[in-house]
Parts: sequence; structure tokens; C-alpha cells
Amino acid sequence: MTSDVLRRTAVALEYSDPGVPRVTAKGNGDIADRIVETALAAGVAIEENPALAEALSRVELDEEIPEALYRAVAQVILFVLRSTGQLGGAGQKD
Repeated sequence: MTSDVLRRTAVALEYSDPGVPRVTAKGNGDIADRIVETALAAGVAIEENPALAEALSRVELDEEIPEALYRAVAQVILFVLRSTGQLGGAGQKD
């Protein structure tokens, strides 16, 4: 591999209301690929955001996300809710 290859990073979050999202899986390269494959197979919505994934990868497993990332993660949760039809907006069928 050359240094020009982008490092793939994936982070899985768990969120139940009320509460703060927690990091439940994270990894780079092949591990990131397996996280994404597992999510897709389970029907979990995926948001591609390399900068956020990199920031979240610094959070320890099973730890709540830091307050500094609340806004960015809230946008991902909103995306997931809309894409799965649990909230009005894009992805919802009328």
C-alpha cells in the first residue's frame, strides 16, 4: 500500500432515547469494511462522514460521545430516522 491510499474508518453508534449515543464498534481498513458489511446486512442505515468517523474513532468503546460531537451526531441520527421513515422528510413514503 502507498501513503496515497485513504484510510477507511468506520464507527458504529448505539442510541436509545433518552440517553447519549455510545460508540459500540470502531475500526480502520478491513475492520471498517466488516463493520459496514455487518451494518448493511442488518439493515442499519449508514451515513458516510469521514471527518466525523475520525473524531468518533477517538472515543473509547462503550463510552458516550463527547458533548463537542453532539450536534454532528444529532444530524446523523436525524438522517437515520428520516431514511428509515421514522421521521418526516427525505426517505419517508407517503
